[in-house]
Amino acid sequence: MASNIKLDSKIGNSPAFLDVQLTNNNGTLATSVYHKRAAEPYVTPFTSDHPRHVFANIIKTSIERATRYSSTFEDFNNERRNIKFMLLYNGYPLTFIENEFKKYFSEYISISPFLHFIDDEKKYNHTRQKLLGQPTLRQSQVAMSVAQANIDNDGADDRLNQPNESTKQTENKTFNFDEKLFIHFTHENRFHTYRRDMHQIYEDVFQQTPAMNTRLIVGNRNRRETQSELIRKRPTKAILQNKITKRYISKRINKQRIASLLSTTTVSSEESTCTTPKQLCIDVDDTFNDSNKENILD
Repeated sequence: MASNIKLDSKIGNSPAFLDVQLTNNNGTLATSVYHKRAAEPYVTPFTSDHPRHVFANIIKTSIERATRYSSTFEDFNNERRNIKFMLLYNGYPLTFIENEFKKYFSEYISISPFLHFIDDEKKYNHTRQKLLGQPTLRQSQVAMSVAQANIDNDGADDRLNQPNESTKQTENKTFNFDEKLFIHFTHENRFHTYRRDMHQIYEDVFQQTPAMNTRLIVGNRNRRETQSELIRKRPTKAILQNKITKRYISKRINKQRIASLLSTTTVSSEESTCTTPKQLCIDVDDTFNDSNKENILD
């Protein structure tokens, strides 16, 4: 377990674990959504400069969490009211909230097109069982990672069995990307017609040209959060370390050796008189060639 996660042991009829409230009702375990009292009911405000689908995903995620965590219909209704109050507190229009609620429940309730809300315990249990049978986003990601790891760990014989199929897939991907032009821009509300304008300009400029065979795809990026804009994280430890290369170390050792040789040669020449033949006397210019001189200068 990570060192920054601290767990406290509690014994009682209604302890909380992360964002789940566990309750013992006369031997029956009940679960509901846990809210910290000191935490403010804050989500991305509706007035923030984000694409429309971001706000819809917030509502859908909140309802889905309430359905998964609430074991009784009463707890679910309480959490549904809390979700509405939280959204209204953050500036979400009531009509937008109601439409997203209807859109979510219509996926699980198909008895009548006019009854989009759960109004009894039986419908709720049916909806909850269907939802619990579906994997969460995290479970899907883990399953994909495990499947990819199993493929990578297969033997070489299994890989050689289907060489043509993988080659065809690679060729198709390359071929498809060659026929597409991707353009991304940072989302802002004032640019809500940017996609349509880009497509219109592209058609007007490249009409009756081979460029029309290339499909233009205009996408948008979400704006960076205030935390990302104002807080500058410390670089990684690998970047902060002062790495000394082997080449630098070898150069430094060579310089030290040459300096020590020069010092010993100078001392010996000063202390002793050269009584030996001239060719046996030590001459610095003859000992070190031009390349050594260049290394010393470096």
